[in-house]
Amino acid sequence: MPRYPGDPEVLIKRSVENGCSLTTLSMSAHTGTHMDAPLHFLAGGASIDEIPMEVCIGLARVIELGSALPEIQTGERILCKAKSALTEAQARLFAARGTLLAGIDSLSVDPLDSATLPAHHILLHAGVWIVEGLDLSQVEPGEYDLICLPLRIAEADGAPARALLRAR
Repeated sequence: MPRYPGDPEVLIKRSVENGCSLTTLSMSAHTGTHMDAPLHFLAGGASIDEIPMEVCIGLARVIELGSALPEIQTGERILCKAKSALTEAQARLFAARGTLLAGIDSLSVDPLDSATLPAHHILLHAGVWIVEGLDLSQVEPGEYDLICLPLRIAEADGAPARALLRAR
């Protein structure tokens, strides 16, 4: 599973106890496909277990993200095929349009070497929930039904998520 540079290694331990197979996982909540809660960057922000379900389930639009600003409608769920970070201008556009959820096919909406992480701050301050580490390699741009449910971990700043798209 892809992990953010510097995060702990993913450890998977399998054992058999009393005739029962048991798998133990140890990893950052920001490993692989995951969601960031406002608490990830905002003191007192909402934690992942407080995410409104209408953010996670509904119409989503997959777009190819280039250097030009995309057309964004108010209240959309936008999933970006980018393989790179959002620019500050793109993050500001998503925030200004009241985007419900912004997803990206890289491990971060910011460059991995960014010290200030502006896209995270812009999006989370505006109430935009973030999904990172999406696999959109087999997905064409267009409209889809999205189900993206993070693990419900009390008071966590993020959680692994399973993101499913169904063509409309």
